[in-house]
Amino acid sequence: MIPLRIRPLLLLCLMAGLVWLAADGAAENYRWQWYRVWPYVGTWSDGAFTPGPLLEGLALTLKVVAGGLAAALLSGAVLAFMRLSPSPVARLLAGTALGAVRNTPLLMQLFIAYFIVAPALNIGAETSAALSLGLFEGCYMAEIFRAGIISLPRAQWEAAFSLGFGMWPTLHLVILPQALRRVIAPLSGQVISLIKDSSLVSAIAVADLTLRGREAIAESFLSFEIWLLAAGVYLGLPLLAGLPALWLEKHIR
Repeated sequence: MIPLRIRPLLLLCLMAGLVWLAADGAAENYRWQWYRVWPYVGTWSDGAFTPGPLLEGLALTLKVVAGGLAAALLSGAVLAFMRLSPSPVARLLAGTALGAVRNTPLLMQLFIAYFIVAPALNIGAETSAALSLGLFEGCYMAEIFRAGIISLPRAQWEAAFSLGFGMWPTLHLVILPQALRRVIAPLSGQVISLIKDSSLVSAIAVADLTLRGREAIAESFLSFEIWLLAAGVYLGLPLLAGLPALWLEKHIR
């Protein structure tokens, strides 16, 4: 049996091979010019490395993903507890937010965040992109959190209350540790979705990997090489992001 830590690497190699074969068949008479692509990744000069536009775009992509993940976890937790709240107003507000966000396209939400929310709050395109991604994915995470909590038997709550625990100690010491084990796998799926959805932020002029790739193609006309390189990066990032989830599933008991 293949160890879990090796599977992502094997999958990455397999996917890279399939993409390469497909591209080779689609561009049988195409003259590959990979040597012209690497300056867009970075250059060495006088013993110092200077990142190119693609590497700068990757750094900005990771920055937006990190901000979006933080916003997603926070908004997801808040909305989940609002959905579980005994207050009908809190449940109504959370349900309305979930319905509005999950039933509209992410691209439209990015436009609203950039053209309406960002000027009102005086924030930049990167911040508005991270917040929009975070709220979009957070609404899905909210239902994952809620499902993990309500999946536990009612007896867990009753046992904690019978021992004199209050609401917060019960959540912190009894409920959440058990719920965490049940939500790791679906949460990792949402993190992967967030990474892939981050490619849409180029639509609001955020200079991420996708936008930098388009600029490089417009300058060099190396569509196959640059898009294959970008696709490989977008393939590798989710695979790497899934490794912590595999480790947590194995070690959290």
